[in-house]
Amino acid sequence: MPNLTPADLAPPAAPLRTQGRGSLERLLPPGLAARLDRLDLVSRKVFAGKLPGERRSKRRGRSVEFDDHRNYVPGDDLRHIDWNVLARHDRFFLKLFREDQDLALHLLVDASESMNTGDPNKRLFAARLAMALGYIGLVNQNRVVLTVFHGPGRALTPLAPVRGRTNAARLADVLIASLDPRVGAPNSQATRDSVRDVPGVRAMNFNAALRSVAQHRSGRGVLVVISDFLHREGHRAGLDFLAGALANSFDTFVFHTLAPGELDPAADRLIGDVRLTDIESGDSAEVTVSAAVLNKYRAALAAFRDELRSDCRARGIDYQPVLTSTPIDEFVLSTLRKGGVLR
Repeated sequence: MPNLTPADLAPPAAPLRTQGRGSLERLLPPGLAARLDRLDLVSRKVFAGKLPGERRSKRRGRSVEFDDHRNYVPGDDLRHIDWNVLARHDRFFLKLFREDQDLALHLLVDASESMNTGDPNKRLFAARLAMALGYIGLVNQNRVVLTVFHGPGRALTPLAPVRGRTNAARLADVLIASLDPRVGAPNSQATRDSVRDVPGVRAMNFNAALRSVAQHRSGRGVLVVISDFLHREGHRAGLDFLAGALANSFDTFVFHTLAPGELDPAADRLIGDVRLTDIESGDSAEVTVSAAVLNKYRAALAAFRDELRSDCRARGIDYQPVLTSTPIDEFVLSTLRKGGVLR
């Protein structure tokens, strides 16, 4: 009997079903967008962005928005003395201003074949989660960048940096078109113009995709990876790329996405003599799935999750497991807020 891995026992594919072209409403539950308007991304670090943005930094600078006073210290720039305060109190005070800073949100969505399984479908869940986070970034005037990994042999699909609420439909359009090849090209010409293949990255594996995203990052901010991490090449090399390239510029979050049937294949009635096919490679094997085999699988899956969690934390990356049965609004509005990703 071959050694079983979580990828080998993934439940039969439940393909993403979409009708028509992409839209925000098809990825976010009704009413959720309005609730997301009140949220914002949280960075644990204070960043100085490359562009003047809408995010208010904790760092005091020289923008036009007044923040506070402090006592004048010899050597301070005399241009920032508050002469009105001097006239009233005969003391020198320096005016301090709140410095605006730009925050980038980079979303890497795994849309490889192993993600097109499960009930609820992992690929659809990833698209909805990416849409929710991207929407929050857009309404807060952050620069949002989307990259979709389709699997070895296909180029990455990136969406060029966009900003503002008006680009929410474009983000949804790219997500749906990218995650379901049957949908076809993005709906609008403006969206198609924003989507460009990353040169030189065909036939890449997931680790190479993580490296490419790290190398093509823009600015400073938050990077989110949404994946089941069921890739034969493993994940450590990719996490090393992220930790090395982004340590001083991005907060990195991994959302480890699994379907309920992957935790308990017996719930999907995966028992007895079956032929299992690796959805990524096409390799198959006949296996007798018994209670003992299922127990070994559960132990292997638990060890895999513990390993990924430990590898992330050792590299300063936040690890968050999530089941596709979790309602998007519950995960975003409750779990991510409690976890410090959103506020």
